[in-house]
Amino acid sequence: MHIEIPLLRDIVLLLLASLPIVFVCGRLRLPTIIGYMLTGVVIGPSGLGVIGDVHAVETLAEIGVVLLLFTIGLEFSLEKLLAMQRVVFLGGGMQVGLTIVAAMLLAHWGVGLAWPSAIFVGFLVALSSTAIVLKTYVDRAESDTPHGRMAIGILLFQDLCIVPMMLFLPLLSGQRTANLWYILKTLGLAAGSVLLIMLLARRVFPFLLRWLVTLRSREVFVSFAVLACLGTAWLTSQAGLSLALGAFIAGVVLSESEYSHQIVADILPFRDIFNGIFFVSIGMLLSLEVLTTTWPVVLGLVALIVVGKTVLAFAAIKALGRTPRVALMAALGVAQIGEFSFVLLKAGAEAGLLEGAAYQTFLAASILTMLATPFLIGLAPALGYRVGRWTGIADAPDTGATELPPVSGHVIIAGYGLNGRNLARVLRAAGIPYRIIELNIESIRAGRKQGEPILYGDGTRREVLHAARIEAARVLVVAISDATATRRIAALAREMNPNLHIIVRTRFVSEMNDLYALGVQQVIPEEFETSLEIFARVLREYGLSRQYIQQQVEMIRREGYRLLDADCPGRTTLIAELATVIENATTLALRLPSEGLAIGKSLRELALRPAFGVTVVAVQRGAETTVNPDADFVLEAGDVLVLLGRPEKLESATAYLTGQASLVEGERVS
Repeated sequence: MHIEIPLLRDIVLLLLASLPIVFVCGRLRLPTIIGYMLTGVVIGPSGLGVIGDVHAVETLAEIGVVLLLFTIGLEFSLEKLLAMQRVVFLGGGMQVGLTIVAAMLLAHWGVGLAWPSAIFVGFLVALSSTAIVLKTYVDRAESDTPHGRMAIGILLFQDLCIVPMMLFLPLLSGQRTANLWYILKTLGLAAGSVLLIMLLARRVFPFLLRWLVTLRSREVFVSFAVLACLGTAWLTSQAGLSLALGAFIAGVVLSESEYSHQIVADILPFRDIFNGIFFVSIGMLLSLEVLTTTWPVVLGLVALIVVGKTVLAFAAIKALGRTPRVALMAALGVAQIGEFSFVLLKAGAEAGLLEGAAYQTFLAASILTMLATPFLIGLAPALGYRVGRWTGIADAPDTGATELPPVSGHVIIAGYGLNGRNLARVLRAAGIPYRIIELNIESIRAGRKQGEPILYGDGTRREVLHAARIEAARVLVVAISDATATRRIAALAREMNPNLHIIVRTRFVSEMNDLYALGVQQVIPEEFETSLEIFARVLREYGLSRQYIQQQVEMIRREGYRLLDADCPGRTTLIAELATVIENATTLALRLPSEGLAIGKSLRELALRPAFGVTVVAVQRGAETTVNPDADFVLEAGDVLVLLGRPEKLESATAYLTGQASLVEGERVS
């Protein structure tokens, strides 16, 4: 019997169509998000019309948004979010408020919409796409940069605003009269749901996770992770909040769990599939007929939305004391219309607040702003530098170093994160002078309370580096997460001080060559340094001495990490050389018996190196250890010799020395 499942057919067609389009976008170095949205345009109702049940696809898309926000929440921490409260509530509040007012006035006075419809348009324009912006920032490794944190803080506030916006829709449409009790009840229910989610995630979920782990069943663990994500999303939706916000809150609280990394690994396959469906569903909403007939109006509206939201967000972020560069980069990140605007738009259309041609035109413009988002974020760094240079707006009143004494031969630390704080602590203990440059106001306040010589400012600005006395500095350490800013700082510092020794931390190996080309002396890539640490610990566990392991690690660093690069042409030769060294660097600990050939003889007399190719690298006698003993060292019964050499040579030397000696049980040299 043949059973037709329309949704299954639609999913197969959707995935089949998306693969070649996404592949072509990848070859053209376009974001995969663009590929998925173009797929939606092609197969949607206004395109080929191959998808029958658009509503079912939209439902799957909502699941994708929920999974995306849940995994992003898992990568955050509650402490980090609490530190962002000023950005969330002040920055987000100003951005949303300014955008609503500006869009409302323009819609009423410029377009002629009635006040209720104009206010509704303000709501729609104020929201930005959390899913697209976060996905783009994660792909570009910019979610932890200053502009990334600013944009994410604003997006979080926008998600919180969905509740009051949904509450106002019946009031704007006249379906319900203003009722204070109704508003307070709904807001109280939403707040109670958030508190319940946090209680479940902090108290109940960790207990269940510990219990589930004891079952050692991956299927049960994955089921619980999906339940935690979708269950919390459903709970918040019942209280009037967005699905994604509930999932994000659950993810943030669960990020403190020791199992958070495993949850992310298990959720990722589901998230990526549903997330692709979400972006396809966005593309399916675009009406090609409206776009072709009213394209001048649509493009004009796109330009107005992008420019207007960028300017207003820039003003809000700049009011928080951020630099023009950071403010513009974050503002460009939130310059589009959001996916939750479509939820509001649908509800508003049903209530008669926006319909007909205005509805279709706004929908087309909104989708185009979302399509433009990855490109805007990609252009943001270059535009940020130019605007900062053109405007000449000061970073902050305390950029200068007037309160700090003059210094020379010092270290400049760009970035007061974990690496910057640790380096400052070591330099202070060693009595080495240093200056710190930081953009995060909260970090600056914390540093100054501890007496740190810290300056507020953007290290990509010449005057900020000058305030830190870059011309007289000896070393510059760049320890920030913004790859574009890192390159800019390195280039500017090299120009201002040709003799400066520059050390840069970078996340990805692909950035190394560009940094070396800028004159950086040392680049420390996190990817390879992690590999080296694993490499060293494994060799140490197998008995190789610390000295030889360190030699190999330094050799790999001197070679520019070529040994760890799969595309390195000489990689095979390097690995063979390393294998030879390792083979010749086996160690064993041998305890001398009370009687034997070696007792009472010096190492010179035994001549172990000429005869066997074995070296005595240490001798332990009681509680005293002699490292690298000289040739006249005389051995005694009970001494423990640490021998270095090839395995077969060590075996021959052992037989020569004792004829019966064996490895000391449980002893390994490290």
